[in-house]
Amino acid sequence: MTNTQDQQRPNVLLLCTDQQRFDALGAAGNPEIHTPNLDRLAGQGARFTQCYVQNPVCAPSRASLMTGQYVHRHGLWANGVALPDDATVITEPLAAAGYDCGLVGKYHLSACMKGRTEYAPPGMRVFRWAHDPYRGSSENAYHRYLKSVHPELYRRALDRDDPLGFDSMPTEAHYSHWIAEETIDFLTESRRPDQPFFFIANFFDPHHGFGAPQEYLDRYDPEQLSRPVGSPAELATKPDIFTEASKESYGGHARGFADYSAEELQQVKVAYYAMVTLVDDEVGRILDALEAEGLADDTIVIFTSDHGELLGDHQLMLKGPMMYDCSVRVPLLIRYPGRIAEGTVIDDLVQWIDLSATIVDAAGAPALPAAQGSSLLPRATGLTDEPVRDWALSEYRNSGHPYDPPVHTTMVRHGQHKLVVHHGGPATNRRRQGELYDLAADPDELINLYDDPAHAATRLELVELLLDIGVATEDRSQPRADFW
Repeated sequence: MTNTQDQQRPNVLLLCTDQQRFDALGAAGNPEIHTPNLDRLAGQGARFTQCYVQNPVCAPSRASLMTGQYVHRHGLWANGVALPDDATVITEPLAAAGYDCGLVGKYHLSACMKGRTEYAPPGMRVFRWAHDPYRGSSENAYHRYLKSVHPELYRRALDRDDPLGFDSMPTEAHYSHWIAEETIDFLTESRRPDQPFFFIANFFDPHHGFGAPQEYLDRYDPEQLSRPVGSPAELATKPDIFTEASKESYGGHARGFADYSAEELQQVKVAYYAMVTLVDDEVGRILDALEAEGLADDTIVIFTSDHGELLGDHQLMLKGPMMYDCSVRVPLLIRYPGRIAEGTVIDDLVQWIDLSATIVDAAGAPALPAAQGSSLLPRATGLTDEPVRDWALSEYRNSGHPYDPPVHTTMVRHGQHKLVVHHGGPATNRRRQGELYDLAADPDELINLYDDPAHAATRLELVELLLDIGVATEDRSQPRADFW
């Protein structure tokens, strides 16, 4: 069913996972993982191979997507910090332009622990919020669904002595299945057919804890999966914080790499891949519903993730201040029938802040105020061969484990190199630590060139670039009335 209000304005369906690495996708060249629906989506539009998020943890990254701003600009600098009240999120200009906006699943633009609840942002009519599948606020819509539709499973999941947990729920009751059900309900029942829509389906998987329905775990053989990259010797060449982080993972609430046996690490990879495959099946159901409703030709479908997962690489698990590609580089697929050619592959450096600019561009809506991203449509549709920029920026600011001293890292990717600055206080006398990688020669980021005299000129060039980026992305929106 085509929008009757304005056939020139496409619907936008944003499908977002949580903690999915760039290489956890068959279309990205991973022969081990089963993602047929996402691979089909990639073949029907554009796959961006070098998409970087603005932060390696959830809330700051999601705030960059929703505001179109870098972390140092929007102010949500860590998990548990709220987006400032005066911030504008993408649903506001879209709703003002006549879009029917909605979301199901995770939002995470404020603190969500200890029963806290998030509420719909301005412009969002449908808000079926559930931060995660675990214990939480009474407003957790997934819990309400389980209690109503699967009461015995809900009771068992809350029982700490019962082996059934939320991660291992049967598929028909799993959080990922619920996300698809709610999305399909929006497409078939709840949307306003006289308006174009913008709908966000925020899956929680493949976030830890590492579990999935048994039928998905059974699809993978741990002995047939690759082993983590890196070795204990690698930690000696990296900043000191990595050795500490290998012992206790992000947030201090999960096992560190050192706590896992080699066999357990393979079982974690099985669960991680199983979660991705479950999401893939649910994405397939959503895409089928879009087709059945006659909406596919009028809808831009975007698939991406808020950040990656270390998954045992580099002797580390989960996430944190690390800026490896497996942490900050994510899948990005965009299907736009009639505008983006099938099978398009783009290797430019792009960023998560570009997604909001792309969406408002496609919708013909006003740009977000003080937005810093650039629309990817001219590049994806072939109107230009010029990349939107030749660098990518990611910033981590003391989110998660309360390390002492606090950890702040900033990454700049430019050309074949990546620099990661580990910031110290201005009064400290400790040796400056950092990371420098040649991704052409060392794509797994195993060899740290930061202190190598042969690469001092490259390090200086990237430090100067990082300073220039900082100045170029400052907030200078306050008008200047006169010369003095």
